[in-house]
Amino acid sequence: MRERGPPSERDPADLLAFGVVNLDKPPGPSAHQVAGWVRDVAGVDRAAHAGTLDPKVTGCLPVLTGDATRAARVFDDSRKGYVAVLELHAPPPTDLESTLSEFEGPLHQKPPRKSAVVRRLRRRTVFRLEALEVDDRQVLLEIDCESGTYVRKLCHDLGLALGTGAHMGDLRRRRTGDFDDAALVTMHDLADGVAFWEDGDADLLRRVVQPAERALADLPSLTIARSAAREVANGAQLYAPGVVDADLGGAETGALVACYTPDGAAVCLGHLAGDPGAETGLVVELERVLV
Repeated sequence: MRERGPPSERDPADLLAFGVVNLDKPPGPSAHQVAGWVRDVAGVDRAAHAGTLDPKVTGCLPVLTGDATRAARVFDDSRKGYVAVLELHAPPPTDLESTLSEFEGPLHQKPPRKSAVVRRLRRRTVFRLEALEVDDRQVLLEIDCESGTYVRKLCHDLGLALGTGAHMGDLRRRRTGDFDDAALVTMHDLADGVAFWEDGDADLLRRVVQPAERALADLPSLTIARSAAREVANGAQLYAPGVVDADLGGAETGALVACYTPDGAAVCLGHLAGDPGAETGLVVELERVLV
């Protein structure tokens, strides 16, 4: 097992090999194209984005680099935050606010015809839906929702409920899980960071690329002994004697957890299978080795 060492002490090459970039996706390219650009600029063999964004959509698109792509599934269930322009086809009715409140909670949606997934009815939750501003027939919406919610379909359904008809205008993602638009970086920032590093100045690169552990911060966690980490790196399951500490936050059996060495380096993702405080027994069923 090659240890990466503490996240805060990694050199730029290790950051790029196991990092995450909180990217501000520009309009035009697909999320897949943007991830390819990050891969090429960073000089790594792989990069994976956190949740598809249509070409016209902008905003928060965390991109994992190098070996960190093995952890991409941590974004599958992450909550998303958006601002969207609801383009009404007639002046807004007086019951706009009350109609919006009716769309908070569980919704049933069928993916659009152009979607890449199977078009079957699915249930998604809208946690908050608020009108930030109304200007003639345009309504600026703030949306906090479950991963996989189709904002375009939400806007269409809002138009039907309001009796005006509506479609989605501009859309920008403000948040993906624990990443938000307070600290976004651009492709130019990344390219400049790599170029300056190659010239001997790594300060910008360290601001642009974060250790991949940042993407795991919301998961329940276990600290494991280095001897156990070496076994896990070779595909072994994690048993109770290898656990040093646990911060599970009430996680139940089956929950996705992250395991770390004592200095904070990520070792693996797995599913909680037993009591980490026990003397014996299986604690984590391995899913992804990250070293």
